[in-house]
Amino acid sequence: MLGNGLTVHVARLERLPVATALFMADAGGECDDVGGAGAAALTADALAEGTKRRDAVALTDAFERLGGELATGVTWTYAECSTTVLSPRLGDALQLLAEVASEPAFPESEVERLRQERLAELLQQRTEPRGLADDMFARFTFAPESRYACAEGGDEATVGGLTRASLAAHHARFIVPRRSRLIVTGDVDPGLVVQLAEQAFGGWQVEGGTAPEIVVGAAHAERGVHLVAKADAPQSELRIGHLSVPRTHPDFHALSVMNAILGGLFNSRINLNLRERNAYTYGAFTSFDWRRRASAFEASTAVRSDVTAAAVREILDEIDRIRAERVSASELSLAVDYLTGVFPIRFETTAAIADALAMREGFGLPDDYYDTYRERIAAVSADDVLRVAQAHLEPARLQVVAVGDAKGVRDSLAALGVGAVREYDALGRPTSE
Repeated sequence: MLGNGLTVHVARLERLPVATALFMADAGGECDDVGGAGAAALTADALAEGTKRRDAVALTDAFERLGGELATGVTWTYAECSTTVLSPRLGDALQLLAEVASEPAFPESEVERLRQERLAELLQQRTEPRGLADDMFARFTFAPESRYACAEGGDEATVGGLTRASLAAHHARFIVPRRSRLIVTGDVDPGLVVQLAEQAFGGWQVEGGTAPEIVVGAAHAERGVHLVAKADAPQSELRIGHLSVPRTHPDFHALSVMNAILGGLFNSRINLNLRERNAYTYGAFTSFDWRRRASAFEASTAVRSDVTAAAVREILDEIDRIRAERVSASELSLAVDYLTGVFPIRFETTAAIADALAMREGFGLPDDYYDTYRERIAAVSADDVLRVAQAHLEPARLQVVAVGDAKGVRDSLAALGVGAVREYDALGRPTSE
């Protein structure tokens, strides 16, 4: 750790003479106030728009002269900026990254451009069933007072209220040394990296504030059906799920295997059911949207309007089935082999390794997380899968979200008898009692 509180991680790899430097701050989307959702995402975007010493063009030129480029981004957990350069240029790259992280200019015109671009994306999302379904699923899963109920990038109301001052305040509060880490991977000397990091970041002496409390309650205590009208839609976008455990839960590995069998792979049960057996869709999957304080379990697909209710029934039946009986040995073997087999592919480049370390640090996972991952996955048994399915899949709390032709699918969804059917417009406003 540097004197100002910035933690430095170094992973030495001698395959090629390149190095990736990734700066991350505990300043992700979950740090936004509910009324200011989108500030974290807009701040991360704006980091690339210039510093107090150079405008966006000069900043881009400076990275290109080093043979790299600046990438910025945000997750629910952290904000980041990174670059990859030849190892001898790491010192200069760290100087530039430090400038980006500590001295952003947030030019008024560029902030406004980014804000308008985000509003245009949201407008387009309202007309696109897939994005609309994702947005509505979050709203009907997490309590309204939870930051997680709104998209990571915010919505029309919250983004519309963001200003340059909002971004500067977010930066001052969250993007500070003691909430940050510098990760360097590649053909580098760890001792030299610490020395270069001290030269680049050591003079950054600021203190930030604490993160807001994150409400993680569910929007609904009982199962319900939420029908979002998309007139004349030939398909229905379906999302079925509920709030789930945080990323650090000890059942993570067993849940990963369970999900792979249920809907995480092409040969998983739900896809084979809806696509191969019933020809309702081109693809149906399940996933956990892992987050630090509460995640979401979700089944997703798009089906023909005339089979909307039938597809919902099949998904609910598959969830009941995996909670009722042990998975077969062949299903377990396929899931374990896949998860352990694709694991090394995630570490083929210095940038990928830096991203993996950032994820580990962001979630506060143990240092040996990657060393033990395959061993823990391989140790998952059929009994474990049954146990976590029963413990963490809760049919009585599932929220069914259907975006489609309300008039055409309403009666069949009601006839399923799986919960009260509530109707909404594309902004999530109720249109029925």
